[in-house]
Amino acid sequence: MSTDGNKKQFWKRNAAKVPGSIQHVYGAQHPPFDPLLHANLIKAGNKPPPATPGKPKKATTFQEFESITSDAWDVGDDDDELLAMAAQNLNIEVVMETANKVIENHSKQQERQRQDDTTELEPREEDTQEEVAEEEEEDEEEEEYRVGEGDVTSPEVSFASQSSPYTDGRLVKSHSEAPIGSPKDAAGERAALHRQRSLPHRQPVIPLVARMADQNTSGTPAMTEREASRLDKFKQLLAGPNTDLEELRKLSWSGIPRQVRPITWKLLSGYLPANAERRDSVLQRKRQEYFGFIQQYYDSRNDEHHQDTYRQIHIDIPRMSPESLVLQPKVTEIFERILFIWAIRHPASGYVQGINDLVTPFFVVYVFEYIEEEVENFDVSSLQEEALRNIEADSFWCMSKLLDGIQDNYTFAQPGIQRKVKALEELVSRIDESVHRHMQQYEVEYLQFAFRWMNNLLMRELPLRCTIRLWDTYQAEPEGFSHFHLYVCAAFLVRWRKEILEERDFQGLMILLQNLPTMHWGNEEVSVLLAEAYRLKFAFADAPNHYKR
Repeated sequence: MSTDGNKKQFWKRNAAKVPGSIQHVYGAQHPPFDPLLHANLIKAGNKPPPATPGKPKKATTFQEFESITSDAWDVGDDDDELLAMAAQNLNIEVVMETANKVIENHSKQQERQRQDDTTELEPREEDTQEEVAEEEEEDEEEEEYRVGEGDVTSPEVSFASQSSPYTDGRLVKSHSEAPIGSPKDAAGERAALHRQRSLPHRQPVIPLVARMADQNTSGTPAMTEREASRLDKFKQLLAGPNTDLEELRKLSWSGIPRQVRPITWKLLSGYLPANAERRDSVLQRKRQEYFGFIQQYYDSRNDEHHQDTYRQIHIDIPRMSPESLVLQPKVTEIFERILFIWAIRHPASGYVQGINDLVTPFFVVYVFEYIEEEVENFDVSSLQEEALRNIEADSFWCMSKLLDGIQDNYTFAQPGIQRKVKALEELVSRIDESVHRHMQQYEVEYLQFAFRWMNNLLMRELPLRCTIRLWDTYQAEPEGFSHFHLYVCAAFLVRWRKEILEERDFQGLMILLQNLPTMHWGNEEVSVLLAEAYRLKFAFADAPNHYKR
């Protein structure tokens, strides 16, 4: 340490602050200190150190380091004082030399860019078309590469590529910044694009209901040729006077385009007839019938016989997902009516926790009949009252059709779920004995984790976008919700084979099985899961002795 008595000692400062106090981190919010812009701060800082008598000695390297370094333990000075001290100890010669180098390099780069622009503006006429074609091919390759990397381009670049008002293959942020032929404008444009590409990339936001082609990316990318072809097939099939439901099931098994999913779900669930002429009258009659139930039964929700049911529904709805949707007062009110009316009309089971989750996919899909944007931040109450009534009634009837096939899951003691969990255990013991024995070794019962899989149809294990894609196939598959779901659960469990075998205690296994990492899942993962489930069904469904010991 310096022995100069006029200097403060390195470790001992006269202040009450504790070591480790927060200091400025220079970055976007705290730009580097500029002494020219902080002249007043320098004047208000510490007094300059007194001149050393005699011939000044050249400071050693360590002394220079000590004088310009602020250690974590140097807590005696305020932030402003530290900045002032740093400004005073700056070596002006070093600063000027560095600044000159930066200016010189920048000038050379600009000169090279001007030369390149001049060369580009004077091409031979016979080569012009070839160069333009090459630029377009390079831009297409770059775009394909960025899409293949997971759509990680910056928002500015993505927007520019969509809104480019000219055809030379370059990217701009808006129409007002489109070049008009000036070399300087072209150079500035490339510099801006370079800055945009150098910015840190932001992870894409996954919408609740992504498009069928790629549910791992955000936004709405252009439809592929295959998607457009499938959509045309759906539209042609649905446009006929009598829809061929068998053909519609075959098309729907691999996923339903968002544009035709509402009408397709209504047809496959049996809510709408195949005859196109009868659909409007059936819709009108069923919607009026539903609101007749509301007038007849909903006022009894506070009666002694029904208040417990209504109270439980009222408690369960805020626990549902997505919260951004179900916590909207209008949505909560709609869900309460749907669930209460269903419970009143089905006294054998009544309302059971888990049924509430089954409303959400229908509600979200039928909302998309009336909106184009994603549903995450959409205010449902902004829809017209007639549209909301239609969505509510359609969701009620389609949920009722679904529950008609699995109602023994929700009757007393839930015997349907008990049987399915037992069948899942037997099936897994045959298809992956290692996983089965591993869970037996650590005393993990299938009922402890698979009960929720059967009760909620995997809705608590998968994102909503994946549930909707899964239900496309369930609607297309005979007895999809009641029978095919068993094989989906078996394939889903074996999918995590590696992670399961790595866990070495009961607690670790239960935490894993109740919190499986599926938030990144999209169309591809669900398609693989369904393909494996179909393989298991093909092997075991018609030969139950195959999974009996």
